[in-house]
Amino acid sequence: MRVLLVAYGSRGDVEPLVGLAMQLRALGAEVRMCAPPDFAELLDAAGLPLAPIGRPVRPVVQGAVTGTAPMPAEGLAQRAAALVATVYDAVAPAAEGCDVVVATGLLPAAAGARSAAEERGIPYKFVAYFPAYLPSPHHPPFERPGRPFPPEVTDNRALWDLDIESMNVLFGTGLNTHRASIGLPPVDNFRDYVLTDQPLLAADPTLSPWREPADLDVVQTGAWLRTEADRPLPADLEAFLDADTPPVYVGFGSIPLRDAQDVARAAIEAVRAQGRRVLLSSGWADLDLTDDRGDCLAVGEVNHHALFRRVAAVVHHGGAGTTTTAARAGAPQVVVPQMADQPYWAGRVAALGIGVAHDGPTPTYASLSAALEVSLTPETRDRATAVADVIRTDGASVAAKLLLDTVGREAP
Repeated sequence: MRVLLVAYGSRGDVEPLVGLAMQLRALGAEVRMCAPPDFAELLDAAGLPLAPIGRPVRPVVQGAVTGTAPMPAEGLAQRAAALVATVYDAVAPAAEGCDVVVATGLLPAAAGARSAAEERGIPYKFVAYFPAYLPSPHHPPFERPGRPFPPEVTDNRALWDLDIESMNVLFGTGLNTHRASIGLPPVDNFRDYVLTDQPLLAADPTLSPWREPADLDVVQTGAWLRTEADRPLPADLEAFLDADTPPVYVGFGSIPLRDAQDVARAAIEAVRAQGRRVLLSSGWADLDLTDDRGDCLAVGEVNHHALFRRVAAVVHHGGAGTTTTAARAGAPQVVVPQMADQPYWAGRVAALGIGVAHDGPTPTYASLSAALEVSLTPETRDRATAVADVIRTDGASVAAKLLLDTVGREAP
């Protein structure tokens, strides 16, 4: 069986699909991947053939954050239409000979992937990495740029109905224009077309439970983790870890920051004030050390599954993958959410008592010091250890078996 995995977004969108790909290959499937060219090195190291989608996304995201390439709400419909076409152009040839297309990431991108699958007569599956991405009476949708909800509407189902209207306005017209150009009929409901009536939810049920009853037949598999058991930590990092007590890790993954060095300075000073050493991950924010003292080490991309078991706490942006990996390692967390699903994950970390949800996206010395005082207590460490014992580790394996069984049954 041949499987095409499609993700357009940050590393947090791509990495779980790598975990799924490894399990699919272990079951004998052939796997291909469509993703932005930013992740060519990551996928090459995993042995996954890449069909690149468009141009790199990192400069676009960094430009939007720093203000050098603003992305106003009034141009969203045009950008979404272009993204539909760009993803379709990559997926359509890559899907040749495949038996199923699995997509995630930005919804216009997934819409382009589904149109390519539909044109080729291939089954399509959508995967979300957290529950609030999916319609449910238990939580509201995100507000779309330029389309705030009326303040008098508070019922979640009514808000999700308004969300359908917003998506049709922002994304539906561009999708249908592209579909007409390739001979496909129009779509009446953009959101339901992309999500389908049985999406996969690749999130741990303890960290991120799906609540019934709901509006969709959601299949929650557990998080898709790439354990990387055989990927060692760099020698200088091993030496740093062995030299003294566990450090505090600080990193924001593939999220750029407007005042990155101010954040780095505040984080280093706050960690030092707790009597701890610092591991600073550069990431897409290009964080860098503020001095050459021996209690800090800058690191690039490393095996978080191995590293987080050896740190005192993890200060991060609240991506699904980082949150889950830190929770699985039993590492207390300080989540400084920046956008999208990150406030959700910050709230879950706080609700479970395994760390602190930072108030707002801009950390300071004072705010990080207060958060670290809580996250570094024995009580938080004990709670994080207890939760780590119930985090599922088989989500990608469960999903791979389910996917191959389902596609096998649906095949002509």
